[in-house]
Amino acid sequence: MDELRNPFAPGAGNPPPALAGRGELISRAELIFARAKAGRHAKSLILIGLRGVGKTVLLNRFCDIARSGGYHAVLLEAPEGKPLAALIVPHLRSLLGRLDAMGALDITVKRAWRVLKSFVGTIKLKAYDVEISLDPELGAADSGDLDTDLADLLEAIGQAAAARRTAVALIIDELQYLPDNELGALIMAIHRVSQRSLPLVLIGAGLPQLVGAAGRSKSYAERLFDYPKIGPLSALDSRKALAEPVTAEGASFSNAALEEIIAVTEGYPYFLQEWGYRAWNAASPDVIDLPAVKAATPEALANLDTSFFRVRFDRLTPAEKHYLKAMADLGEGPHRSGDIADRLGVEVRSVAPRRNGLIKKGMIYSPAHGDTAFTVPLFDQFMRRTMP
Repeated sequence: MDELRNPFAPGAGNPPPALAGRGELISRAELIFARAKAGRHAKSLILIGLRGVGKTVLLNRFCDIARSGGYHAVLLEAPEGKPLAALIVPHLRSLLGRLDAMGALDITVKRAWRVLKSFVGTIKLKAYDVEISLDPELGAADSGDLDTDLADLLEAIGQAAAARRTAVALIIDELQYLPDNELGALIMAIHRVSQRSLPLVLIGAGLPQLVGAAGRSKSYAERLFDYPKIGPLSALDSRKALAEPVTAEGASFSNAALEEIIAVTEGYPYFLQEWGYRAWNAASPDVIDLPAVKAATPEALANLDTSFFRVRFDRLTPAEKHYLKAMADLGEGPHRSGDIADRLGVEVRSVAPRRNGLIKKGMIYSPAHGDTAFTVPLFDQFMRRTMP
């Protein structure tokens, strides 16, 4: 069919034409925003799920909802190796500029600027230091302890938002990449804001290991946040995600074609978009049938192998690749650490550092003590194709 009219949008964080199966989460985010803005307690939210389930898509939708509701939303991604302070300061500076522009000079907003100046001076981000002309706020965010200083800073920003009768949403993706001390400081800051009933909430997302990391950083994290698990779509929602965009273009799927795509993709949203896109291009006018899907599958796999999977594979050391290959040879998983070591012909203790490194890189996680599983759906199949 006409590629120009192809409704599917495979890509990192690209919004799908039909966001099926996520209505409950969207409603929950809307309620959180509304309660916080009304000055009522709103429990922050951290989405947990594997790669390709649509966490980034949801965070972008939440950001749109927040902004349309009058929130000041800050959307950012935590990359590997960049300090949280350096990541967040430019966004908070921009946020305070927007709060400042909302009305006449306000002493609470001005104080937030001064606290930000203190924070920047303490962490020695000179590039931002020179852009804040006010004197620092002595005794706030200037201790040199990230736990205390970040809490002081977010509290001051929450107070500034309350003074302007608005609210702030910090929306942060890939939280699992924050070191334990930085994740703990962020959790402590949100705890302080929550205790003060200030209109500032955190909406985050990360891989499954994030839940354990949050609990290790601060014991009260499990009570401070909700951790909804985001998984593959049900068969019904997968059908909606595929069929609705095609119907809107005056075409249709055969039942056999839908069943084949759902079986091959296992309902993971990213893969549904990839197969839908390829099947549309392979189909005759108006109907995507089973032969079109069969023709699309090799193209979809080839594209995933050179992009979605390959970008993760190329970050690995040879030893890490062999560890993942041993996992893949055992099947989809999860697998016991001892079984993986046996497959490699080594002692469990000797490969523990390798396993920990792969967890830090976001390639695997431990769904239960002693178990190991891939964070990337269908990665076992890719490993068997790549390292036969």
